[in-house]
Amino acid sequence: MVKTMISDLKESKCVQIKESTNDEDEEDDGGGLVPLNLGMIAAYYYIQYTTIELMASSVSAKTKVRGVLEILSASSEFGTLAIRHGEESRLKILHAKLKRKGCGSLNTQANTPANQLQFNDSNTKALVLLQAHFHRQHSSLSTDLVYDLNHVVLKESIKLLQAIVDVISSNGWLKPALAAMELSQMVVQGLWKNDHVLLQIPHFTDEIVKRCDGHKGGKDEDDGPIDSVFDILTLDDDVRNDLLRLPDSKMADVAQFCNAYPNIDVSYKVQDEDDVTAGDAVQILVQLEREVDDDEEEEEEEDHGVVSAPLFPGKKKESWWVVVGDTKTNALYSLKRITLDVKQSVKLEFIAPEEAGDYDLTLFCMSDCYIGCDQEYSVPLSVAAGDDSDDSDSNDSGSEEDEKK
Repeated sequence: MVKTMISDLKESKCVQIKESTNDEDEEDDGGGLVPLNLGMIAAYYYIQYTTIELMASSVSAKTKVRGVLEILSASSEFGTLAIRHGEESRLKILHAKLKRKGCGSLNTQANTPANQLQFNDSNTKALVLLQAHFHRQHSSLSTDLVYDLNHVVLKESIKLLQAIVDVISSNGWLKPALAAMELSQMVVQGLWKNDHVLLQIPHFTDEIVKRCDGHKGGKDEDDGPIDSVFDILTLDDDVRNDLLRLPDSKMADVAQFCNAYPNIDVSYKVQDEDDVTAGDAVQILVQLEREVDDDEEEEEEEDHGVVSAPLFPGKKKESWWVVVGDTKTNALYSLKRITLDVKQSVKLEFIAPEEAGDYDLTLFCMSDCYIGCDQEYSVPLSVAAGDDSDDSDSNDSGSEEDEKK
């Protein structure tokens, strides 16, 4: 059994077998197992090696949100989902309902003919439950299905998506990594990525969003629709009450979400930006700082960054991915995931491109839990030619001198 497991781990590229040395002149080190990158990612997030193997073999440079969703739902961690008596038909009916509603903008298996889906399969169940979550069809789920969604699917999805991001970044692909980050936001807030950002706010309906979009402002207000959470905060009380038309108890939930919604100041600096040559190590220092109201300054730091997500089970703290890459070439140069209370500094390190020239890189600050608060900044980088040619010329000259001697 042990040999079989080791063989499976080697096949999945999680470990490498270190051969034993038996030469007489060398001390026998006994051989052993050397963890590889995929194995370390699986161990860090405590996920099954079959899942990490699936992630590594399924992602590509062109993977989009749809593809990441299908990889996520196919994870071995969801194999424990039982198909109870009668659930196969319930899932089939739910799938048909989601198909009629369009399921957001993603062409996932919700649009696959029912006769091609295996509704007695645990991974299909996970996919359908995720889609129901994104479409906020929780009322269509039985008590058992709600339990499976909250205590298995959503609970496991966050760490699985973090692992997917790490696997993608190991391949140096930017756009698929951003897609996985967007899917993490969808999982926490229970929305499709192209749904209106205001629908994250508790008790907001399509009717309320329509009124906000149609808001023209007054003499003392800027004209234009209300299309962000920050716009809700800046409204006068009477204007806000007229637009939302919610009772005080629900308005309190709205206020809690809006106050928790992150307003982050981002600054960055490229170290020695005027002295970057091809193949050099580049460092970008990034600082994130949360804007905190005066009445919130006395709160404990640990109270900041607690996510407001009524449809996500349990308490969650904000995480942010800080990424630098080239959108033109789909190259991801460096990535770090951090938690943010009030202020956090991050150092991104990578190797400058081998070809000299001017590059327009992009710095992304991506939330793992809120939609609509991501930030991106242009990072111009001028890379000078290295000294290889000069060294080569000097070496050639030296060789010529040696020959003359």
